[in-house]
Amino acid sequence: MPDTPAAAAVTDPAQSSPASQTPVIELRDIHKAYGPLEVLKGVSLAARRGQVVSLIGSSGSGKSTLLRCANLLEDSQSGEVVFNGEPVRWKGSAMSRRPADHAQVTRIRTNLSMVFQQFNLWAHMSILQNVMEAPVTVLGRPRAEVEPMAHELLAKVGIGDKADAYPAQLSGGQQQRAAIARALAMQPQALLFDEPTSALDPELEQEVVRVIKALAEEGRTMLIVTHDMRLAADVSDHVVFLHKGLIAEEGPPERLFGAPQTDRLKQFLSATAN
Repeated sequence: MPDTPAAAAVTDPAQSSPASQTPVIELRDIHKAYGPLEVLKGVSLAARRGQVVSLIGSSGSGKSTLLRCANLLEDSQSGEVVFNGEPVRWKGSAMSRRPADHAQVTRIRTNLSMVFQQFNLWAHMSILQNVMEAPVTVLGRPRAEVEPMAHELLAKVGIGDKADAYPAQLSGGQQQRAAIARALAMQPQALLFDEPTSALDPELEQEVVRVIKALAEEGRTMLIVTHDMRLAADVSDHVVFLHKGLIAEEGPPERLFGAPQTDRLKQFLSATAN
């Protein structure tokens, strides 16, 4: 069973998270289906500034789909996606529903950096080039300004000496840390992690876990889909347990992991502990 987490220190006053603040990300009654398969059946959650929300649950429970709906990589059939109090505008309905304003989607995605399970680094670019590419091409920032920042971010995640290497020359843990540096380079208002450690062996997994814990201690706003219950317990302010497309239980990590209320969560935690 995971240890009870210590409260994460918030080092940046701008990243504080009083309950009265407008959430950075809010999902209201999200429904998502693929043909006849209903994956999300009405899910609502919010992440305020400086808050870490972890999504846990069995494979197929809808965790990654919900994260992709939050980042508008997937179009939900109903419900609201709200960024800093601004609802996404839609056109059409049900299976034909799509965002109505491309510029709005681009702006929101620019502020929600996603880290994927399989790294998704550009193989033909050096690690430094991978980190610099989006700020230069998407944000239009000068290379001379972005390059020192990119070096700082690579040092921050512990691979400052790998700037000139290519992805194939790095271990999986190093590649994932490069992917995190790339996400941070956009200076996003929130980070979204989709199973960031599941493709790694246990030793390399801990390299990435240490980086995520450090980001949590800085007061970064994060949504994390994870199979790692210890990570969820250690870094989260709020944990959401999804089961068959619905929230079966949610609350602070000390309660969910220390005193689960539902039989389904008890069974899930028992299975993941083995």
